[in-house]
Amino acid sequence: MSDKPQVAVTLRPLREDDLPTMFDIQFDDEAQRQAAFVDGSGRDREAYYAKFRKILADDAIVKRAVEVGGEVVGSAAAYPSRGAMEVTYWIRRDWWGRGVATAALAALVAEVPARPIYGGAVADNVGSLRVLERNGFVPVGREEGFAEARQATVTELVYRLD
Repeated sequence: MSDKPQVAVTLRPLREDDLPTMFDIQFDDEAQRQAAFVDGSGRDREAYYAKFRKILADDAIVKRAVEVGGEVVGSAAAYPSRGAMEVTYWIRRDWWGRGVATAALAALVAEVPARPIYGGAVADNVGSLRVLERNGFVPVGREEGFAEARQATVTELVYRLD
């Protein structure tokens, strides 16, 4: 895959009316396995909505819908964690490998001036690691943790953008 997206990607503020779409996007077994660190709300629509209503109400979190051609295909966010900001992104699986996550993360970090910003992915999630690297994040550590989606302890690689 090239570093440039094959489609035009835009970000806009995430809204309450996006929640049904966001739930459907993340309700994908392979995507949850790749993400690994998901909680039980990913299988329970009402629990998911309750969790994300709290996120929507939190002004410390930058939360964005990712659109391609006006269609919501994922989300990107930056949130406070351990004294710094951390990024997360989730792209609908049929859009993987087309530069959408890379472009979405680039737009998000351009919007969030705080540095450093951290990100991470499970060591075997090569696509997500590439997204971080293409956006200038560098590896700074590794952590072991229990991944509910895999029901196993996994290694997460931690990246930082200064």
